[in-house]
Amino acid sequence: MPELPEVETMVRGIRPHVEGRTIASVRRCRCRLKPIAIHPSGARLGRLLRGSVVNRVRRIAKRVVLEMGSGAALAIEPRMTGLVLLGEPPNREHLRLEWRFADAGEYPSLWFWDRRGLGTVRLYLPGEIERHLGPERLGRDALEMTRGEWAAKLSSTRRAVKVALLDQRLAAGIGNLYASEILHLTRIHPERPADALRPSEVTRLHAAVQAVLSDAIRYEGSTLGDGTYRNALSREGRYQNEHRVYMRCGSRCPTCRRGTIVRIVQAQRSTFFCPRCQRL
Repeated sequence: MPELPEVETMVRGIRPHVEGRTIASVRRCRCRLKPIAIHPSGARLGRLLRGSVVNRVRRIAKRVVLEMGSGAALAIEPRMTGLVLLGEPPNREHLRLEWRFADAGEYPSLWFWDRRGLGTVRLYLPGEIERHLGPERLGRDALEMTRGEWAAKLSSTRRAVKVALLDQRLAAGIGNLYASEILHLTRIHPERPADALRPSEVTRLHAAVQAVLSDAIRYEGSTLGDGTYRNALSREGRYQNEHRVYMRCGSRCPTCRRGTIVRIVQAQRSTFFCPRCQRL
């Protein structure tokens, strides 16, 4: 489930405890479940990272990126159920990787935990990450896009606007949960063709992206009913208490107080909206 706000929360959580520290070892945890994708393999990853200093921790779209003093960069993509943790994991059964630091700090290790095994860990050699994860391959970060960039991107596709928002080449970082929340705040029907939005609606959408994602980061993300998502210290997020429509099918609309939230399926993903506020 981790989307831009959850990954940004992980980055902010680990940054003060990881930057400037030296990686002493990398251990692939014993896990009998579906293995995650690690490139290069666990043993070679350990050899390449041993002795490396973490210069910087940042986010690229939905990835946690550790930039090394050597110029290499480690990209951790949590995908549906992955967590990057300093604190105690939800359980030991789904631990995948441990990066152990050379010094005895408050947090001796950084962990990657993944319940479903869909996450990926990839080490990019110096100069490679921009080629693979730069603007030529991914869209601009959703939080950095201007109103003009949104207008240009949306006008270039006839897909339903909700489906377009999930395209990481159009705008990087927005996932299924926050797309529904953003469109509800703008009062735009999720099935509207993206290129049919009026200029005033594009303006509202740009503002809603900033508002929803920034609020979700402030509340440290959304921990849903399965309880999977945790921040870097293994604590629950709080933005789920602020959701207007997501997973609230059958509830009274909190905006108009008259409509009822419904669920439809778009591109094999659930979409939640109020038909009264968000007319087609």
